[in-house]
Amino acid sequence: MKKLIGPLAICFLLSYAVFAQRHGVGGAAHIPAHGPAPVHNPRPAAAAENRHYNDKSGHPDAPHVHTNGKWIGHDTGPNDPHYHLDHPWEHGHFTGGFGRGHVWHLAGGGPNRFWFNGFYFSVAPYDIGFCNDWLWDSDEIVIYEDPDHVGWYLAYNVRLGTYVHVMYLGT
Repeated sequence: MKKLIGPLAICFLLSYAVFAQRHGVGGAAHIPAHGPAPVHNPRPAAAAENRHYNDKSGHPDAPHVHTNGKWIGHDTGPNDPHYHLDHPWEHGHFTGGFGRGHVWHLAGGGPNRFWFNGFYFSVAPYDIGFCNDWLWDSDEIVIYEDPDHVGWYLAYNVRLGTYVHVMYLGT
């Protein structure tokens, strides 16, 4: 019996570490409580060119969300030409659910067309470089409404803590 206690203790500790990482203990995965607030003092879109988002050591050089809920990079406001659409909502509105209570598992595709649970999306052309390290067949994402860019949603990658603008393509 004493020979089993050591290996069982090790298994317990390893399983706890995996559980803790999955649920955000120790600074791992974090899901924002809500999407970004509307921008009231927009940063000029021209200033966003060649922009860097790694605002602190260890943060990604992509739009991301701090654990305090601050959305880094969502600051150009509604007139940003990168997110202008001639026909917003041309494929309808996403009705699957928004925010941290609705975590979706990517099921395939890539930035130009990806899906989960029968819902299809496409990443904004301007944002494609920010999702190069997404795992399109397994990452968990959360969809938020974008208060500034009509026709776009924000897809937050739980594993990476980054987000991109996405367009709903329908079911």
